[in-house]
Amino acid sequence: MGEADQSSGFPAATNDFLEAALIPEDWGGDGRGRMNLSGRRTAIAFGNSEAPASEYVPRQYQLFDSHRVPEQAWQIQGIPEQPAICRMLSWNDHGASTAKVLLPAQFEIPAGRFTADLEIFVLSGAIQVGAWKLSKHCYSFIPAGVRVGDWKVLNGESAEVLWMENGRLQYQDLPNHPEARLGEYIPVLDSKLLPWGKTDTAQFIAANKKWLRKAANGGGVWLLALLPHYDGKQMMIQSYNEEAYGLAGWCDIGDYRFAKNHFCYSPSFSTLPRHISEDGGLFFVRVDRDLSQAGTVLSYGHSG
Repeated sequence: MGEADQSSGFPAATNDFLEAALIPEDWGGDGRGRMNLSGRRTAIAFGNSEAPASEYVPRQYQLFDSHRVPEQAWQIQGIPEQPAICRMLSWNDHGASTAKVLLPAQFEIPAGRFTADLEIFVLSGAIQVGAWKLSKHCYSFIPAGVRVGDWKVLNGESAEVLWMENGRLQYQDLPNHPEARLGEYIPVLDSKLLPWGKTDTAQFIAANKKWLRKAANGGGVWLLALLPHYDGKQMMIQSYNEEAYGLAGWCDIGDYRFAKNHFCYSPSFSTLPRHISEDGGLFFVRVDRDLSQAGTVLSYGHSG
């Protein structure tokens, strides 16, 4: 991962990393969602913009403007040093993290493979990864051990991406691992070309959804569009871990206006306030459980 979790360090280089056991989720899942969202700290916690979270607090959701997070140098072990910077948004003790990374116009790295699953979502600019171009709002999922081609930022302009690691990441100049999950590899998915569909929960009837990746356990990654005049009417209990990033528009979550460039981390069994949006909004969402299952999202009428 990036430099935020200095205490964890990096594991020794190994070709056995795919044999590591899946990390269980704190709601009782088996880790098949390949996101490792449980037990995360965030860059800004408890409404205090000055101090980072010192520990994971169950059922304490976090909402903040990503621009308030300090910038730091970005580096992945095994990649030649790059003048890239990042804002660390969330991380946990197992090495998983989510960062907003600004790749400079001269960014280039050679072909290789990662030692943990990696998800990328492009916020602005464009990058080339092997034979594929990822432009604004394109998504990629690179499973651990899958070798990808050379990386390069395009058009002489910097690119900004959400960089989401499932574990402690190293880069290796090696061929595909013999047990790499090639069938799950998503080189590039242009969200602009995908159809809108229905959401899975009653709380978001006045909304549309585009799947980017559906995980083996039914969770996954998608874009959520709230229609104008959206009103969730009730508080809700979320029996899963969630990350979300604002792409356009806004949604009021209780007294907090969740808008473009804002980030949300909602731990399992959080109780979130009523959601309201007069103008609608577009959001990038990651969830580690199947929301179509009964009991994953519960309306909660308590007013206190």
